[in-house]
Amino acid sequence: MPDPERPTGRSRLWDALRRPSRSQVVVGILLAMVGFAAIVQIQATEDSSTYAGLREQDLIDVLAGLSGTTQRTQAEIDRLSAARSELRSEAGQRSTAVDQAQQEVDSLNVLAGVVPVTGPGIRVTITEQTGRVTVSSMLDVIQELRSNSAEAIQVNGQVRAVAQTSFEDGVGGLVIDGTLVESPYVIDVIGVSNTLASAMRLPVGPLRQLRNDGAVVEVTELASLDIDAVRRLVQPEFATPDP
Repeated sequence: MPDPERPTGRSRLWDALRRPSRSQVVVGILLAMVGFAAIVQIQATEDSSTYAGLREQDLIDVLAGLSGTTQRTQAEIDRLSAARSELRSEAGQRSTAVDQAQQEVDSLNVLAGVVPVTGPGIRVTITEQTGRVTVSSMLDVIQELRSNSAEAIQVNGQVRAVAQTSFEDGVGGLVIDGTLVESPYVIDVIGVSNTLASAMRLPVGPLRQLRNDGAVVEVTELASLDIDAVRRLVQPEFATPDP
């Protein structure tokens, strides 16, 4: 008859499951890790065997499909890269065209005399002494300056001289675009200063004519000068049709 005091095998197993010892816990963890590694190895073997069972022609077809996908992907990358480069080029060309157009507008505004200008140039001071400066002599001065690439011309700080400017004799001076200006005539000119100064100092041409008129001419080269006189743009008038 079994001794009721001694634990049976089943009771010992039950006690071990309810209160495992430290060594039992360690053994359990090791067994779990071995089992997980076995499952991973089996899965990897199954994955690798997916292609292992294919025929040679099937493998060739798979590789051909992968190669075609790679080529199509690379072709799309090349197309998108070319499109990006083209867009950048078009944007650069558009920006350059806009800049060039703006420069042309700025140059035309200066030539038309509708905007102030600052830059290097010369100041020509013409002082009447023994006679009066004629319209012909003043026109020759302006034309000589224009011929030597004058960008902007201003007379006595009052009048902007452009291609359409008119010159007439006036009482006590010259009438330039309807404005009376008197001696001394101070002509501010923006452009290449040494070129303009050399043109005005030549012993022939405008200088000789001004001296024949009885005037004294002084030419000063300036690193920077301001031309503030501007012309008012005249809007064209359109005839209003009769009702």
